[in-house]
Amino acid sequence: MDNIAEGFERGSKYEFINSLTISKGETGELKSQLYRCFDNKYISKESFDELYNLADEITKMLTGFISYLNKSKIRGQKFKNR
Repeated sequence: MDNIAEGFERGSKYEFINSLTISKGETGELKSQLYRCFDNKYISKESFDELYNLADEITKMLTGFISYLNKSKIRGQKFKNR
């Protein structure tokens, strides 16, 4: 969430997209950590499945948003008067 907020506040579509891709990568890292938690029996299969599915949904939402922004003509607040 912090990566997304920081990227948005920079006022550039390109920096925002970069922050979204970082967030997407962090979600992949979370999925890896979930596997380790499950393998080490820190969480149940049910918890693993629920959390993994939520992380996977976030990945899909980020991917869709990045795709939308890449197609958008909006450049960002930083470029408003240029």
